[in-house]
Amino acid sequence: MPDSDRWVSSRPRAERSRAAADALRCRIVAGEFSDGVIADEQTLAKQLGASRNAVRDALALLRDEGLISRRRGVGTTVVTPKYGHGLDRLAGLAEALTGYGTVVNEVRVATVVADVPASVRERLELVAAEPVVYIERLRRLDGVPLSLDSTYLPADVGRRVLDADLAGRDLFALIEEATGSLLGRADVAVHAVTSDPSTAASLEIAAGDPVFHIERLTRLADGRPVDAETLRIRADRMTLHATLHRGPRLEAD
Repeated sequence: MPDSDRWVSSRPRAERSRAAADALRCRIVAGEFSDGVIADEQTLAKQLGASRNAVRDALALLRDEGLISRRRGVGTTVVTPKYGHGLDRLAGLAEALTGYGTVVNEVRVATVVADVPASVRERLELVAAEPVVYIERLRRLDGVPLSLDSTYLPADVGRRVLDADLAGRDLFALIEEATGSLLGRADVAVHAVTSDPSTAASLEIAAGDPVFHIERLTRLADGRPVDAETLRIRADRMTLHATLHRGPRLEAD
């Protein structure tokens, strides 16, 4: 009997399976299986230091996520590659996905509006009478929907952006060109939510499927807020990652 079949651990099998699934998911996201083919259970068990039963359960979890497919006579293959988008650097989607494929923006709305949610006005530090520019784009990677982006810009910036190539370029670069200033920083909040029917139809997923709901407020280098966005990203196609550095410890009062 192979060593992996005699695996003994004090950890519950479900916990070991989740750990194996996490390890495999990381390898898939990193592009390790470039040909799309994943090794057999016995090989994976040796690589992961887990039992074949735990590996089998892990593969079932990844299959249920829609990340892999398992077919008799074919084996285990990657179905939907996940692409990484760093949260520790201010970069547009097309810039972040350079080398992964072609990002195309389907411009659904691009216009000046006066009826703006109070929360948006507050984030952009606008007075009540000021109009804003609203842009909605469906972002596709090699033809497959990846994210639905809703953007509000101050009118003096947005009017110039409206004349630019919204279908072919990232907004960050267009904003820098329109203002003549570099972007400085962004405040980001990430929520895991289930997709509503309208969003699901746009992203070509089932209603209720998970999406990343990202609220992002981007500022120029001088601190002025110029871009209030809501991004809805398919969770089955994107991984959000960041490199975090531990600073000096704060002493408790």
